[in-house]
This record gives sequence, C-alpha cells and structure tokens, in this order.
Amino acid sequence: MADCKPCSTPVDTQGKVSTNVGPLVADLTSYRSLARTLQYLVFTRPDIAYAVYQVCLHMHAPQEPHLTAMKQILRYLRGTTIFILILHRSVTTDLVVYTDASWGGCPDTHRSTFRFTMFLSDNLVSWSSKRQPVISHSSNEDEYCAVANGVVEALWLHQLL
Repeated sequence: MADCKPCSTPVDTQGKVSTNVGPLVADLTSYRSLARTLQYLVFTRPDIAYAVYQVCLHMHAPQEPHLTAMKQILRYLRGTTIFILILHRSVTTDLVVYTDASWGGCPDTHRSTFRFTMFLSDNLVSWSSKRQPVISHSSNEDEYCAVANGVVEALWLHQLL
C-alpha cells in the first residue's frame, strides 16, 4: 500500500458496513494485526478513531468489505502524513466541549453512538466515541446522553486543572 492513491476521508461516506455483507477475509491474522496497529495509531491520530472503531467491531469474523474499509483508512493515512496535532500556548483556560449523537447509527444493533471533543483554549485535549449500551427511544434521549457524557469528562478535567 506504499504506492496507493491517497484519499481525503478515512471512511466511505456512502454508508456503514454491516456485519454480514460478504465473504470472510482469507488471512485473519494479518487483518487482526493491522487492526491492532491502527488502534495504537489512534493515540496520535484522533482523526481516524471512528473509522478504526468501525473496522475493529468485526475482528471476530472480518469480511471483505471490512478489509476494504481498512484499506481506505490506510489510503487516508498515506495522503495525510503531513498532518500533525499542535498544542499552542494560551493565556486563557476556557474549557469547551462539543457533543454529538447518532440515533440508531449501527445497522446491526440499532444502537446509537455518542461522542465528544474537548478543547482547552484552542487545543484538543480529550475526545471520545462510544456506543450506547441500550437502544434509545428518541434522538433527544441520545443527545442528552451525549451531553451528560461530555459534562462528566469536563468536570473531571476541570477538577484536574
């Protein structure tokens, strides 16, 4: 994949990959090894966190579309090797949290995913994306859970500071 054509997004924007969509991957060991490597890379590249989470959901029985999604992540990484996370010195200590939720976002379980990003001044200091343990009844309930999750993290970071 060293000479692959770079792409601009780490995920296919057309839709999410379901669990049962094609033939099983021939080499499970290399798929799982690459998935673990990408999980480690998420520590320094938070922009691929969601995409890596999606391919790691299927590590027990990966199929060809999941391998294609993983190759998309690699193509994205190939085109963004110059991107870096920079922390700037700032005189203010404003803590800003952005939250979001996708109601019934998983095509298999219909569970929602909630996420937040936290900035200290202009610096990204914390982020999270989690699937809810239960199915929500409404999008309002999802948004409330996402905000609650972001507030808990903000309170912890505020106390830490």
